[in-house]
Amino acid sequence: MVYQWLKSVQTCLLCSDPSPEQPICPPCELELPWLGAHCRICALPLPVSGQHCGHCLRHPPSFSRVEAPWRFAFPVDSLIHRFKHRADWPCGRILAGQLQQHLEHAYSEGLERPDLLLPVPLSASRLQARGFNQAEMLGHWLSRPLGIPCPAHLLQRPRETPAQQQLGARARWRNLQSAFALLRPDALQHQHVALVDDVMTTGATAESLARLLIHAGARRVDLYCLARTPKPGD
Repeated sequence: MVYQWLKSVQTCLLCSDPSPEQPICPPCELELPWLGAHCRICALPLPVSGQHCGHCLRHPPSFSRVEAPWRFAFPVDSLIHRFKHRADWPCGRILAGQLQQHLEHAYSEGLERPDLLLPVPLSASRLQARGFNQAEMLGHWLSRPLGIPCPAHLLQRPRETPAQQQLGARARWRNLQSAFALLRPDALQHQHVALVDDVMTTGATAESLARLLIHAGARRVDLYCLARTPKPGD
């Protein structure tokens, strides 16, 4: 747990050096795997900024934009693991704060602010096994400071599917067919929706949900996540 940072003697979350003003000290923050140059749509890391990746050029996705502050690499990957698999909620709250700052900067640079935040849902059995939905917690932590509603109940995952981490890219797409449902489709008419998740890997989940939301009348779908996975081998 990261409760140590909440004590009177505070230390950096990564190097344990004294860091009285913030949970990650400035030297460690500089070494984080910031996203840098990336695809203008799916945020896949690229050598040059302002371009589209080959997949988005060949198969334009249903979502409009992915926003993430980091690449999914050390030490961010270990911090997300601690939050997601070890219920390290203080660590998750710190990551959410960084994502909030990233989004506020993006809004100031012209990114359209959404009408709603919708966390990516978990199935009932996976929610029961884990005890919480990390995407829902991120959504609620973002909602108040950004001033954007987060009705977490609207998106549901009624069909049980294998965990995405166990599957390859093509299997991920097949796995998510008809996996999600919308409780009140009428609530999304002409709405700009931002999905919230911890990590984007192949984009299969984002694409499946974006199709569902646009079919229900949403005018635009974005994805906000903590980290974007690079292309294998990069």
